Amino acid sequence: SIVVHAGAGAAQTPVVEFGAMAYVPRTSGTRLVQVSAVGPGYPYYGELTSDPLSAWNGLQNERSAVVEPSLLASLAAQVGDTLALGNGRFVIRGVTAKIPGDVGIRAALGPRVFIAQRWAAATGLLGFGARADYNVFVRLPESVRADPIAERLRPELREIRVRVRTVANDQANLDRTLSRLTDYLGLVGLVALLLGGLGVASAMFVYVRRKLDSVAVLRCLGATAGDVFGVFLLQAAAMGLAGSILGAVLGAVVQQVLPTVLADFLPVDVIPALSWPALIIGVGIGIGVALLFAGLPLLEVRRVPPLAALRRDVMPAPSRRDPWRWGVVVLLAVSLTALAAYQAGSWVTGIGFSIGVALSLVILWAAAKLLLKLLRHRLPARWPYVWRQGLANLYRPANQTVGVVLALGFGTFLLATILLVQATLLRGLDLGAGTTQPNLVLFDIQTDQRAPLADLLRERQLPVQGPVPIVPMRIQSINGRATSTMLADTLNREGGHPSGWALRREYRSTYRDTMVATEQITAGRWWTGATKPGDLAQISVETDLAGELGIGLGDTLVWDVQGLAVPTRVTSLREVDWARFEPNFFVVFQPGVLEPAPQTDVLLTHVADATERGRLQRTVVERFPNVTTIDLSLVLSAVERLVSRVVLAIRFMALFTLASGALVLIGAVAGSRRQRVREGALLRTIGAARGQVRRIVLAEYLTLGALAAITGLVLAGIASWALAHFLFDMRFQIPALPLLLLAAGVVGLTLVVGLAGSRPVVRQAPLAVLRGEE
Repeated sequence: SIVVHAGAGAAQTPVVEFGAMAYVPRTSGTRLVQVSAVGPGYPYYGELTSDPLSAWNGLQNERSAVVEPSLLASLAAQVGDTLALGNGRFVIRGVTAKIPGDVGIRAALGPRVFIAQRWAAATGLLGFGARADYNVFVRLPESVRADPIAERLRPELREIRVRVRTVANDQANLDRTLSRLTDYLGLVGLVALLLGGLGVASAMFVYVRRKLDSVAVLRCLGATAGDVFGVFLLQAAAMGLAGSILGAVLGAVVQQVLPTVLADFLPVDVIPALSWPALIIGVGIGIGVALLFAGLPLLEVRRVPPLAALRRDVMPAPSRRDPWRWGVVVLLAVSLTALAAYQAGSWVTGIGFSIGVALSLVILWAAAKLLLKLLRHRLPARWPYVWRQGLANLYRPANQTVGVVLALGFGTFLLATILLVQATLLRGLDLGAGTTQPNLVLFDIQTDQRAPLADLLRERQLPVQGPVPIVPMRIQSINGRATSTMLADTLNREGGHPSGWALRREYRSTYRDTMVATEQITAGRWWTGATKPGDLAQISVETDLAGELGIGLGDTLVWDVQGLAVPTRVTSLREVDWARFEPNFFVVFQPGVLEPAPQTDVLLTHVADATERGRLQRTVVERFPNVTTIDLSLVLSAVERLVSRVVLAIRFMALFTLASGALVLIGAVAGSRRQRVREGALLRTIGAARGQVRRIVLAEYLTLGALAAITGLVLAGIASWALAHFLFDMRFQIPALPLLLLAAGVVGLTLVVGLAGSRPVVRQAPLAVLRGEE
């Protein structure tokens, strides 16, 4: 028990938070809930409201509860029912309407239940083996600053593993969270700008091609190359201004909706307000990006000679040695890197982001170029004519194969990466009826409850995995150095942020003589037999924890097990597959040491039918109120919901890239319309039927879509493997069916746009084309 002395005018109230199985005797079913036992005066800041309001105001005066509305729905309960929490019974007086500082995600695994703190012990759920958070909320007088007091208390409280946080700390954490979200959305916006820039470049290329006659006429009238370039650059700026203003208006509308979409992720209510400086900056960036990407295609107008007004065949090819082209490319790269650094708030992040995007685009560009080279020199002569002609169209003069592959391939790359990462994160969580993996966990089982619970499961002909003993403990010393000394050194040297969690935390360890399926030895060897008298107990430590603690094979750790010092030696390191819902542990002890220690047990079973799972949970909580049961299928559903929410914005970005790719494809079709119509007319003139011309177009766009899809999938596979291996430390998983559907969607999109834009090629009368009347 910790009492904070802050002088006259200060107030404090205790809050105990713990998990519990709740049920209503009148109905069936149970639910894991998060109980908050609050003292008088809570909350000091903000307002907690209930429906009706009297329910919260009377919470401290009677044995009652205020619950989240979702609990009533899951238990088919209503206000006025009795809620069972362990051995305690509480009358539900109302539901919460607003909880200050609450994060909605906390309710994903269990709704909130509020009771008075003085009734917490009556539940019988705070005994040995229970996990509970004990908090003391302090309100200081307005004249007293909290931060200096917290800084003075923190070193002393740290030694007894008590954390101190102030409103300023919470605000800093919130600022960091919102800053990460802002940086992420900024990079999403930058990718959108990049893709929009590709669309601008493609559209400007088409526009310049259509205006070559006008440029040649202007040159005949005396306009210089610089004058013509300036005219078109001014037009690009005007179009960029119009598009940027439209985008700013759309962004302002989205801003009104975004707080609602992200409500579950934000612990505060967000009231959207327009920021005119941000709108002005956004419009300015939009105009700049439009001008940067329009620069390369606009440089072509400088090389249009006056003679082109009479003869198009005198048009020179763009020079790769043009210093202006290289200047625009360098300016484009530097500008995008600066924008990325500005959005991310770090030059390192900005440069890394730019390099990643550049590598992706370079690979897509190289794939397109390689295809063109192979088609030009290795096109099989035995293939049907329509296929040979369709593939040859990909490297016709003024083709836009590269631009289309860049846009569509990049969108495919992003979407496929999301699918692959999701599959990796959710691997091993399939608890459906077709599996025998445990889907119900029973823990906090006391030693005398072990046999009756196992008998209950066997009576229902259910499999029993376990029992698995769990012993709570803390690290007392490492290689002779006390944990308190190491924590003090950590605080003084690195501000309290290193692996202090590994030194402070309470470990729940186990003991056994065999390994389980989720473990793999990476160093050392597993023991054989039990600990002999006089020998140090052998332990196996999870590899990441060993890295956090800076220990290895042969190091010694002394554990504080309920006040008794237990010396041990590290004899093996293990990799643990934490993604699987199994009893996994950071530290495993050799048998023969922890058996006499106070401990609880965990049992696992598999119940295929959801209704039967509910009945079993109800029976367990009625007979053994302290035992908590978790339906892992509900946990999986919660995890899937959270992952789906996180990737929602990324999916939007990826779909935007595909939409941009479709626009680039439309621009490519429009840009080469005249040439394609003439080609179609010539084919019709020499005897090709409309069906043959249509199949030629089909072969062309089928190949184009397939190239974009395949290249994007390969890139996504590489990126996802790297994320799984280096970031998530998980086995790479490939969901074949979703990827095939994605590839088919990209190819289908390419075919639909290509065929729709190529209808004049098939329908135009050959004579009209040859006469120049098309």
